[in-house]
Amino acid sequence: MTESAPAPSAPAGPQLSTRDARKIATAAFVGTALEWYDYYIFGTAAALVFNRLFFTELNPNAAVLATFATFGVGFLARPLGAILFGFIGDRYGRRPALIASVVLIGIATGLIGLLPDYTQIHIWAPILLVALRLVQGVAVGGEWSGAMTMAVEHAPVHQRGRFAALVQLGSPVATLVSSGAFALVLLLPPSDFDAWGWRLPFLFAFPLLLVAVAIRVKLEESPVFRGLVATDKRVRTPAFEVFRRAPGRLGVAVLASLLGIGGFYTYNTFVVNYGAQILGVERGVMVNATLIAALGQIVVTLVSGRLAERFGAGRVTAWGGLLTAATAFPVFWLIDTKDPLLITVGVTVGLGSVILAYGVSGALLTELFPAELRYSGVGLGYNIAAATSGFMPLLASTLLFASGNQSWGPALLLVVVALLTALGGVLGQRLRVVDEVPAAALTEREDAR
Repeated sequence: MTESAPAPSAPAGPQLSTRDARKIATAAFVGTALEWYDYYIFGTAAALVFNRLFFTELNPNAAVLATFATFGVGFLARPLGAILFGFIGDRYGRRPALIASVVLIGIATGLIGLLPDYTQIHIWAPILLVALRLVQGVAVGGEWSGAMTMAVEHAPVHQRGRFAALVQLGSPVATLVSSGAFALVLLLPPSDFDAWGWRLPFLFAFPLLLVAVAIRVKLEESPVFRGLVATDKRVRTPAFEVFRRAPGRLGVAVLASLLGIGGFYTYNTFVVNYGAQILGVERGVMVNATLIAALGQIVVTLVSGRLAERFGAGRVTAWGGLLTAATAFPVFWLIDTKDPLLITVGVTVGLGSVILAYGVSGALLTELFPAELRYSGVGLGYNIAAATSGFMPLLASTLLFASGNQSWGPALLLVVVALLTALGGVLGQRLRVVDEVPAAALTEREDAR
């Protein structure tokens, strides 16, 4: 990593309030959970229903691949969202970028629930599905990075790990709500589920949008961003400056983020389809396994944040990568037994090891970039990784079919990605940037109250 970066400055921890940090991080967590809900229900629907209702002209294996390809295109759009919302967040403020991103994804998700299927509008059904998935991707491309930047920049430096982890709780909570929503509609008769039941979790995005906007408009602007305005340190084209000034840091951010995204969707999306379609396990068993695993995710996320404060986010990322690599094959062996209890244990262990790395990714990525590039740098690193590892359900399915439906192919893919993230954690541990909050920004914040 040879590019220049600002030298670390004195920590600003004593100047920032833990109470205020907790309030902002909690609000960021709630908004992020609502937005991740919108995004995750697409993954569950992709595993359970889209292959049958939107790609009905294809043979079963081709329909699965087409469905996961549609799922993956949302990840391709995420770097575009990182550039767009990163520009807004680094130039005009973290707060307006967060409000815009949640409005965009809420509308796109609700519209998916209104889409006619293939039997009604033929080829236009999958085309519109892909288009709305792209919109979801653009919105999420600016969501996570903005929420994480906002939470971290309000927190004392020595407590950033715990508040970054608090925002990360949005992921397992969204998993619980989205999987729970589908678990409920799966209680319907299969004909009703296919006709209208699967739409209900998507339509629920409309009232959730109102809640998310109400939360976001109450957020205070980041004191670090106020400092950038006060000292005139904002840059005109932050995404360009990330590539020019910090390409090595961006590469580390991508490596460190691969597992948290790809591993999550392997266990939460691919495995649901693998169990239901290939192993013949009841769909409800697979969805319930992800629900129980999400409870474990909450515990691991909170623990990872405290570990990051003690040992460093980079080291914890590396530990999560190594643990995931070590457990990948045993987890799939448990799933292959078709036993509901062992499947649940396997998915819980697998997701827990992934979340050990994911839980600290916010703390790691925000420390890789200086404040004037942070929203764009975090967003680009995280979402370039998403554009790659978001296709892991598709790659895993391809390897599965190529190996005669043997699980060693997907397990091996997971090992490779986990080791890359472990490498990112080792490198990221050496590249920390600590920003200073100018007193003028804190005074302005107090005056605003």
